Amino acid sequence: MLKQLQKNQVPLMIGAAVFAFSAGAMVAAPEIGKTFSQWLKLDKNQSEQLSEANTVKSAVFGLVSQSPVERAAKLEALTKGSASADRNRARYLLASDLVETRDAQQALDLLLGLEKDYPVLAPYILLKQAQAQDILGEEGKASDLRQKVLKDYPKEAAAAKAHYLIGQPENQNKAIAQFPSNPLTWEIIRKRLEENPNQPQLKLILAQYASNQPGIVGILDQLVKQPNLKSADWEIIGTTYWDNNQFRKAAVAYTKAPRTARTLYRIARGLQVSAQGQSQDREKAIAIYKQLVQEFPEASETGTALLRLADMAKTRKDALPYLEQVITQFPEQAPTALATKAKTLQSLNDAKSAQQAWDLLISKYAKSDEAAEYRWKVAQDKAKAGDYITAWEWAQPIAMNNPSSILAPRAGFWVGKWAMKLGKQPEAKTSFEYVISQFPYSYYAWRSANILGLNVGNFNDVRQLNPEVVARQRPVPTAGSDTFKELYLLGQDRDAWLQWETEFTNKKQPTVAEQFTEGLMRLARGENLSGIDTISKLEDRETPKEQAQYQALSKQITYWQARYPFPYVKEIEKWSGERQLNPLLVTALIRQESRFEPAIKSVVGATGLMQVMPSTGKWIASKTNLDSKTIDLTNPNDNIMLGTWYLDYTHQQYGNNSLLAIASYNAGPGNVSKWLQTLTKEDPDEFVEAIPFDETRNYVRQVFGNYWNYLRLYNPEIAGVVAKYSASQPKLPNQ
Repeated sequence: MLKQLQKNQVPLMIGAAVFAFSAGAMVAAPEIGKTFSQWLKLDKNQSEQLSEANTVKSAVFGLVSQSPVERAAKLEALTKGSASADRNRARYLLASDLVETRDAQQALDLLLGLEKDYPVLAPYILLKQAQAQDILGEEGKASDLRQKVLKDYPKEAAAAKAHYLIGQPENQNKAIAQFPSNPLTWEIIRKRLEENPNQPQLKLILAQYASNQPGIVGILDQLVKQPNLKSADWEIIGTTYWDNNQFRKAAVAYTKAPRTARTLYRIARGLQVSAQGQSQDREKAIAIYKQLVQEFPEASETGTALLRLADMAKTRKDALPYLEQVITQFPEQAPTALATKAKTLQSLNDAKSAQQAWDLLISKYAKSDEAAEYRWKVAQDKAKAGDYITAWEWAQPIAMNNPSSILAPRAGFWVGKWAMKLGKQPEAKTSFEYVISQFPYSYYAWRSANILGLNVGNFNDVRQLNPEVVARQRPVPTAGSDTFKELYLLGQDRDAWLQWETEFTNKKQPTVAEQFTEGLMRLARGENLSGIDTISKLEDRETPKEQAQYQALSKQITYWQARYPFPYVKEIEKWSGERQLNPLLVTALIRQESRFEPAIKSVVGATGLMQVMPSTGKWIASKTNLDSKTIDLTNPNDNIMLGTWYLDYTHQQYGNNSLLAIASYNAGPGNVSKWLQTLTKEDPDEFVEAIPFDETRNYVRQVFGNYWNYLRLYNPEIAGVVAKYSASQPKLPNQ
């Protein structure tokens, strides 16, 4: 978060201490080629190397990222070619652009008979023709075309749109009955509820099918007042409350739902998290957790309930029986229970029993996250004591045995750093290569690449670089019908969303493919925060089958490109150039600050893409001769203009050292000045690890990790280098 500047700043320490951060590389890295003007120029060969999305070879799909004006002539040329799938796509996309500019007759000429040549979009072609006829004032012809959709394609999602546009009560009734998950149906329902709020069945449809839409909590609050709701209705209500983080309301609703391990757990957990010091709710939660344990002794929720009971126990000793029960009965949750048991025994001064618990953890559950955390703690303690050999021995298994742990790339990297301290250069080189090959998405892959001398920039020069970037074609969604995929790849985002929502009926338990597709669709609609979050959460899938599906998906570059999208390209390019900042570093910071949400606000008032405080915005405006009254922090251009000015300012304060500039952006210059006086300045990696604020330490790693991902995913040179490392499959060296 961009902090407000103080009038009397603590003097900043720059000079030799800062520039020492350039030390430590095994090989000096050359400068990345300075071009950034090819954002939207998709080079065929490079794009095929960078993205596995191009399984559908289409000149038209490659034009989707361009504006209608930019692509018009190219599309027109394609429409005059010989019969082909691309000719059909070009006719549809060009006609859609013309309809938007109300050039209806030209659009109709392109669309005439297209439904026969392009059957996958046939009902949408008819609807597009109807839209053009409306523009021409031919309401009768438009109505006939919509009726034709209902006659010829009654079960297709496009029929819901036809029902909505016709708008007669009987059509609306059919839309509600046949297409409850279509957003246009939700609009019909909302209008009916405005006219007559006393329609609980309509509210239930929204609760079940529109659970993530704005205003749904208010609908639920009205619905719970209705008499005669069934237990299944209460489960829908409870689940939707839960999904919207209304945990206490969910707990109350679940008490009237069917009694299952899941509903009992959520009743107890809802009461626990919303208790806020109220002992009555806390005691109720404990009682219900115990009921769950008694009634559903083998359910997976029971293992979690026992962990909650241990956490809520009156004394630390009282927690031990619950933990023992988890260890003996629930192997998936046993590592968590063992680690908690060891810490509890340590707090009770029973060091011998605690060590036995730790030993059991790392021997029986070596691949667990808890085992990795314990190993890393020991390794850090040994390294601080200067015992790098033992630190290496404890850290090396983490990178090998716990590849999905957040600590794995960190451990592998520090094995390399400790090898360097021991003078073992070949082992260090192998370690850094291992991190790049096995954890290419991580911050530590960037640090490894830098030390190996790759063309990736370092803390002291990254701001000056301007990497070449190749834009991507939209990836083919992993779920959904051919009709949906075609609409999505053509950039017809409104119709693609309507089609997808109609098809995507199991939102509560989506498959891996469906969740990834849902994330893609949210990104396409500009819902960047939820889109990135939806895609990122795929790594949390728990069943072996789902984990395998995620692992397969995560091997594809298109998955990572979706996690690291590129909104607001023009604004970033403009102001990065103006401030002489690396545009990928600016993009990385925006992703961390706001997930590209232009109107987002923090609890302290930081606003927009680069989270600028209003007071800081006024201060910057005064420095740049701008009228602060004309600046809108929710406007992407204004926000990036101010945020990049401040990012340039922080760089100037620290001799263009981006590590210190980024840390200052988050923690403020006063704190960074203190750290420069107290922390090691010889090694930038040790400096990062020693930052005393957890938030800032993680922030630095996340911003530079973001930068690295944008570089490896969109820069052809680095993408190719990383691919070679991944193919080489090096092994982490033993001590």
